[in-house]
Amino acid sequence: MSRCLYSLPVRRSRSRRFKDVARSALVLVAVMVCCGPAIRCVEAAEADSATRPNVLIVTVDDMSCDSVGAFGCKLAGTTPTIDRFAAQGLRYHYAHVQTGSCYPSRNVMFSGRYSHNTGVEGFYQVRDAKYPHLVDLMKQGGYFVGIRGKVAHSTPYQPYGWDADLSTLDGQQLHIKDPESYYRCTKRGIELAREAGKPFCLNINISDPHKPFYAMNGAGVVVDDPHVPTQVFKPEQVPIPGFLFDHPDVRKELAHYYSSVRRADDCFGHVLRALEESGQPERTVVFFLSDHGMPLPFAKTAVWHHSTHTPWIIRWPGVAKAGTVDKQHMISAVDMLPTLLEIAGIAAPEGMDGHSFLPTIRGEQQEGRELVYKFHNENSGRNRSPMRSVQTKRYGYIFNPWSDGKRIFRTATTGTLTFRAMRKLAATDERIAARLELFQHGVTEEFYDYERDPDALHNL
Repeated sequence: MSRCLYSLPVRRSRSRRFKDVARSALVLVAVMVCCGPAIRCVEAAEADSATRPNVLIVTVDDMSCDSVGAFGCKLAGTTPTIDRFAAQGLRYHYAHVQTGSCYPSRNVMFSGRYSHNTGVEGFYQVRDAKYPHLVDLMKQGGYFVGIRGKVAHSTPYQPYGWDADLSTLDGQQLHIKDPESYYRCTKRGIELAREAGKPFCLNINISDPHKPFYAMNGAGVVVDDPHVPTQVFKPEQVPIPGFLFDHPDVRKELAHYYSSVRRADDCFGHVLRALEESGQPERTVVFFLSDHGMPLPFAKTAVWHHSTHTPWIIRWPGVAKAGTVDKQHMISAVDMLPTLLEIAGIAAPEGMDGHSFLPTIRGEQQEGRELVYKFHNENSGRNRSPMRSVQTKRYGYIFNPWSDGKRIFRTATTGTLTFRAMRKLAATDERIAARLELFQHGVTEEFYDYERDPDALHNL
């Protein structure tokens, strides 16, 4: 009995089989054409992550340059970690930030523009900012960009487009004075970048030695503090900066300040430990610096030498010669972003005021680095006291249009034990009275020989 025609196996002709094979081949080619770029992008991203340098920017808050051992601190033991790091990298003898206030100082760093060109002159958000920021440029250039600490002070407005805010881990806010937490956040940032298949650009901002100091509250009262630095200094040990004066309250405050400097050094050690354990220190360029000077009169919210002089150290294995000191070039915070972009191979946008100093990192000479421009506009609360300064390696000129002999300069440093002691002693000490007068009322113009008078005691 014959079977139904439709139930019989169908024998395909040789030409039909050829057409099927050809069709399958075309489909495979089409898939390869469509997916090839994606595959190549993944491969390129992996190769990019393996060849382009990672960037780690570490700042400390309110640390004067001469509080660091490698920069001549007179108190032994303040910064053993930073000193070892300096021996592994390049430190700049003539490095400055533009201003002695946190919010505008950090925005200069990450915009490559002066404050009057960004609008970030004080402690407020500028929501109509039109210029590209480090976050935008590094992300567009293929980097994973994360931050820990000072999140509200590092961009013109918030929230901003960081890939990760490492100030919170596992839903828990990290304590800004806890040294070990800086290990955890750095480690997590590196892990997230690895998971994303990108090189990392991390900005780790250490809170110390910003007030409140170790074991002291904002009013200057000694309190318990669970975050103990690896060395605590006593009042009788500390050196008195030349721009201040010797008094028990000054020594007390400085002892807590220097203990906080040591705790910042401890924090930095934890950051470096996380980098070391990641296996990537050899292909990571590390920038270390302070946003401005110590939070005491004449060293913060001003443009005197000690207010802007910053301990800038760069470690880049194979590029920056270890243990070297650059005493030839003047660099400043406005140059940071252009330099980072050139390091990362990212085109710099138009309109930046700063210029890359990458040639100096390589040990080369660079023309046009004979001076820096500095300024102060206002403190928190929009209390404007504009100052302008130009500084060379030796001299500094300051213009204070706010000074009329009547206005009183107001700043966060007037809440310190040191300022209160200065105001009290001025009643009976002519020298201190003159210092108080300069601090509170200023003069229209100042000119200093910083080589002979780094403490700005003699207005020429």
